[in-house]
Amino acid sequence: MMTPLRIAVIIGSTREGRAGDRVTNWFTEQAARHDDLAVTVVDLTEYDFPASYPAEPTASIRAFVREVGRADAFVVVTPEYNHSFPAPLKQAIDYAYDEWQAKPVGFVSYGCRSTGRYAVDQLRTVFTALHAMTVRDVVGIDLLGGEPTPQCTDELRRDASVLLDQLRWWGLALRDARAARPYVS
Repeated sequence: MMTPLRIAVIIGSTREGRAGDRVTNWFTEQAARHDDLAVTVVDLTEYDFPASYPAEPTASIRAFVREVGRADAFVVVTPEYNHSFPAPLKQAIDYAYDEWQAKPVGFVSYGCRSTGRYAVDQLRTVFTALHAMTVRDVVGIDLLGGEPTPQCTDELRRDASVLLDQLRWWGLALRDARAARPYVS
């Protein structure tokens, strides 16, 4: 029996009234249909990050970095604010470095009309610099059409399935590769 692929689903918005937690709940319900995935939700609102980068990591920073280190793969759930992703998400990403390396990252994005594609484009650049591998397909949600629900469109469920398939393939391949030969940047 193969060890399930550990996927950390990171909620990238910390705004009050955000849609990110509801979008994440929908996505994790899609992922729960796969017995070979172990999904953990990492909600940035649960971490008390400092306003500026400290000389020594705080307990919250260490806890976040441990979650990133434990994961085999990631799904970042991000809104698009002003054609970009939220500042707290960038801050959190920057607290880890080696922990992202040689691991796949997928995206579930949302916004109004754009479906979050500008945020994803910028996140791809950030994760490439961290030596992570971003998967091609994205789940993009236009909030003008409403938030995803269990009765959402077949297309949205299909997008989630494709993302999970790509993440699973890359996650297993890279997990095996890291075990056989540690990644060095």
